[in-house]
Amino acid sequence: MLEPTTISLTLIGVFVIAFIKGGFGGGFAIVGIPLLALVMDPLTAGALLAPLFVVMDLFALRYWKPTTWSKPELVVLVPGLLAGIALGTVLLNVLDGRAVAITISLITLVFSGLWFKGGGEVIVRPRSAPKALTAGVGSGVTTMVAHSGGPPLALYLLSLGLPKALYAGTTSIFFTLGNIIKMVPWLWVAGTSNELWWLMAISLPVIPFGVWLGWRLHERLEQKQLYRLCYGLLVITALKLLWNGVSGYLR
Repeated sequence: MLEPTTISLTLIGVFVIAFIKGGFGGGFAIVGIPLLALVMDPLTAGALLAPLFVVMDLFALRYWKPTTWSKPELVVLVPGLLAGIALGTVLLNVLDGRAVAITISLITLVFSGLWFKGGGEVIVRPRSAPKALTAGVGSGVTTMVAHSGGPPLALYLLSLGLPKALYAGTTSIFFTLGNIIKMVPWLWVAGTSNELWWLMAISLPVIPFGVWLGWRLHERLEQKQLYRLCYGLLVITALKLLWNGVSGYLR
């Protein structure tokens, strides 16, 4: 765990995730996880990242203040998230996480493909409480069962065409709450070691710089550029989920 290669790739992975959280508010953190998978198993990576996610989220809230939160969405999304996490915890040993990952990834790829086919124009759809609740529950369930709650939330929020700061701030506070709730169960299920805690401590210094750099990128991007990048990250996330599900069946 404390070999130079492991430390180097962990630092890169944590920096990438912090950068994405600073620039896009959360939901695409799985993009940085493949780097950690090169030097440790997914369960250990989950235990390592669980507390670091919370540190990243809390630091990111320095930039994504309450004025950047879409409160009408959060009023419905957060109860859905809590219900989804509870449901996902109960179903963890019942549902096949590989099948869930494949299903979510295919739905995400279809919706993202339609967006790119339409020329990358933001098609604003009206706010919908049922859709918001579904997105919140879906995000909660998939974050517990398939380790990725980003796609369900992103598909709903991106369809609203929110101003870029409002989109990033809303996803930031949403995943802050979710990651705080998930942290203890993750550490309990995966277990920890002294080396793992040391690796967490070594990773802490790169978080503030990664979040700050991501936030600076966000400030420089135009609305359309940000949405294009978000959908691009959504495709990468979906492909990673698809690979997780398919490779799980091939083992």
